[in-house]
Amino acid sequence: MVETFGFKKRGKKNGKSSNAGHVTGRKKKGKLTARERIQLLLDPDTFVEYDKFVEHRCSDFGMGTEDNKFPGDSVVTGQGQINGRLVYVFSQDFTVFGGSLSGAHAQKICKIMDQALLVGAPVIGLNDSGGARIQEGVESLAGYADIFLRNVLTSGVIPQISLIMGPCAGGAVYSPALTDFTFMVKGTSYLFITGPDVVKSVTNEDVTQEDLGGAKTHTAVSGVAHRAFENDIDALLNLREFFNYIPLNNKDPAPITECQDPWDRLVPGLDTLVPLESTKAYDMLDIVHAIVDEREFFELMPNYAKNIIIGFSRMNGCTVGIVGNQPKVASGCLDINSSVKGARFVRFCDAFNIPIITFVDVPGFLPGTNQEYGGIIRHGAKLLYAFAEATVPKITVITRKAYGGAYDVMSSKHLRGDLNYAWPTAEVAVMGAKGAVQIIFKGKVNEEQAEAQYVDTFANPFPVAVRGFVDDIIQPATTRMRICRDLEMLANKKQTNPWKKHGNIPL
Repeated sequence: MVETFGFKKRGKKNGKSSNAGHVTGRKKKGKLTARERIQLLLDPDTFVEYDKFVEHRCSDFGMGTEDNKFPGDSVVTGQGQINGRLVYVFSQDFTVFGGSLSGAHAQKICKIMDQALLVGAPVIGLNDSGGARIQEGVESLAGYADIFLRNVLTSGVIPQISLIMGPCAGGAVYSPALTDFTFMVKGTSYLFITGPDVVKSVTNEDVTQEDLGGAKTHTAVSGVAHRAFENDIDALLNLREFFNYIPLNNKDPAPITECQDPWDRLVPGLDTLVPLESTKAYDMLDIVHAIVDEREFFELMPNYAKNIIIGFSRMNGCTVGIVGNQPKVASGCLDINSSVKGARFVRFCDAFNIPIITFVDVPGFLPGTNQEYGGIIRHGAKLLYAFAEATVPKITVITRKAYGGAYDVMSSKHLRGDLNYAWPTAEVAVMGAKGAVQIIFKGKVNEEQAEAQYVDTFANPFPVAVRGFVDDIIQPATTRMRICRDLEMLANKKQTNPWKKHGNIPL
């Protein structure tokens, strides 16, 4: 009876916040509690909580009193299911010491990460923390390092997803940065190394939390976050949808769902989508939506480096990664930000057995001193490295321009592309006609006549087709059918790279 009473007494305390007023205040802002977030994210009645009675071990600065001890401390951890698939999750509780990380807090997170690695299941972190627990000093810092180590060791083995649902400051930001995908909530989530007050004291800059590390900043300016959502509920529901696209681990195949969209569906609208004028823009998303299953495309980083498109979709029910140049922005040129954006996505797909479909309309790398001084050579090489290294099925469709080194970079046949197609509107050349004529003839001939000759020679897909650099010139309307058929053929593709400890990608 004594033991039972003790259990009930602790059980009553478990789950309560350090300040009921905090919960009320958060509700007014539209923020859910740590446990409500887990309940909404996971399938009903599937959450199994771990370490619900763990308490912090600090006794300094009055922390040892009973009033400062809360079962479970400032994080809720465990495992459950999303649409019937296993996932491990931790949800930081801002109402307990501001969600600050203690040694016990870190220990709980490390435990689920270790078990997730053991069984091969993804980890989702719902971040809402003020940072390190200052009262614990170096033990809190050690806890962060323990988590960082596991982020690194599990990278490429199990998917890791971070959803920032409140503040995430100081050293705490490096765990989301190490995970595969980072999502944020508009207006209530912040990521920064140092807050506005420190920035003001050091650099004399006046900046708000939102401008320094809000969702808009990190989805449109820094590229730290992949998407931002309107509120907690919107974010968690979108995360459930996103989870359906990714495999559980690096030994699982890409998820396959039942498809009602015919694999051999023709898309006649594609035959006239690309303008005949090579300088006229069009929206690459129109092509993506027309080809994929049910027009569903989960775009990532839509507001950052808009000159390249990345995201997940399905073809005949199979998850695929989509990469495409966007002619509507900077003519689809590759630059520093788009190269890094594309490279990281390609490497995730390759690590987790997700086929990559690439749509190419690229006039080259963006020229200018800003790009050269910023290291476009090094950053552009990242995208080249990622495509060349990838051993998953790779299918490439050249819709219009493929000029210069950018042609090579965008999953060309020379980088082990499995199937490479060109539309009749494709142009593959070293550069555009005007620049080429100026170099070849240097004003010695009629430039208009020379340009016309160059266009006749290279502004069509036949020069690459006769050399076998594309496998076929296809009618745009048949693109979906071709890709679906090729994916089925490539389903058992096995390709390996030479043994190495790891490559030295130009970081």
